[in-house]
Amino acid sequence: MTPTEIPAAQKPGVNKIDVPVLARVEGEGALHIKTKAGKILDLKLKIPEPPRLFEGFLQGRHYTEAPDITARICGICPIAYQMCAVHAMERALGIEIHPQVRALRRLFYCGEWIESHALHIYFLHAPDFLGAQDAIELAATHKDAVLMALRLKKIGNEIVRILGGREIHPVSACVGGFYRVPRKHQLVPLAEELKWALDASLETVRLVSTFPCPAFEADYEFVSLSHPAEYPLNEGRIVSNRGLDIDPSEFEDHSAEQHVRHSNALHSVMRARGSYHVGPLARFNLNFEKLPEVAQQAAIAAGLQPPVRNPFRSIGVRAIELVFACHEALRVIAAYEPPPEPRAGAEVRAATGMAATEAPRGLLYHRYSIDERGLIQNARIVPPTAQNLKRIEDDLWGYVPQLLHLSNDEIAWKAEQAVRNYDPCISCATHFLKLKHDRG
Repeated sequence: MTPTEIPAAQKPGVNKIDVPVLARVEGEGALHIKTKAGKILDLKLKIPEPPRLFEGFLQGRHYTEAPDITARICGICPIAYQMCAVHAMERALGIEIHPQVRALRRLFYCGEWIESHALHIYFLHAPDFLGAQDAIELAATHKDAVLMALRLKKIGNEIVRILGGREIHPVSACVGGFYRVPRKHQLVPLAEELKWALDASLETVRLVSTFPCPAFEADYEFVSLSHPAEYPLNEGRIVSNRGLDIDPSEFEDHSAEQHVRHSNALHSVMRARGSYHVGPLARFNLNFEKLPEVAQQAAIAAGLQPPVRNPFRSIGVRAIELVFACHEALRVIAAYEPPPEPRAGAEVRAATGMAATEAPRGLLYHRYSIDERGLIQNARIVPPTAQNLKRIEDDLWGYVPQLLHLSNDEIAWKAEQAVRNYDPCISCATHFLKLKHDRG
């Protein structure tokens, strides 16, 4: 704060914090906060980016094209979109896959979690806790951590490349399995790197456990997949800490999307209950006992035991999931034998299929209806960020009042940190808020 600057709460009249366009983000977003006399009058996380219309693009396309088309929705988590499309089509057509294909899909997903979580923890979120403007500035003070993050991300990308054919928008996954599966010897070099990655992920847990977190908690409805025997990735029922326990085919009976005037992204709510929280915190709180022992012990040592309701501690939970992903990838590789066929065939029929998987950022839902020729008649995709947007706003309404004694610059810094707790796709850059202060 400069000597002449007055903290926001002490300024007369209406104090506005407006960001009309956010720079260096995956997508376009804006933040608007209006206060008066130390109270919030209005708060909006605005999403002005035009709709991308992928559901419309899918109509009339053959069902086999859905995995490749939906992979283009996101460059960070294309596998989540591919796998959700694949599972929905397989449920529609009654396709049963080989157990080793199922195992490869878990390995595929682990690669995405490793690269995505490493990116978020070190390059997008850690600078907030360590007082750096961005990862470049962070590298000057924590060079070894940044180099470790780059190697972790490279390992995740390599898993995706070997299984998917390329690192970005992979092309090998298909309905029924893969177009091509790796030989066992191709995975052996990955195992050696993953042993290092497991140690690095444990070091990541130790590092982020030292980060200072604001004293803020909320009464969340956590929603995630839950599998009887595994930490969830591709399969399971959709559950919550408030009694939800449904098959993915029932998702639309319980979750509703709403239009809001200030956003071109829909807001999801649980019918009759309101906003809910998907992502690492939800998975961790609802599935802690299914984590491997090494991840559970690391969590306990870091002071992370369910229930964790402080969203700022999500960076620690992501680090625990990094441990899980490295451990699970090693387990799959050790037991892997190529399946007799890379993919199962199917008889085309008119049908509808729904599926949910766990993207790095949380629950992802797809529904497709196809006709007797296998052409997609309609599609619905509910990404995790859309499910979290209302919850992010609710967090800001609860958290920002604690900040109103600070300057606008400090409020902005801490508010954007709160947004990044969710690793939303609209805030993929480390540094995205530039304030225009308009005093009322």
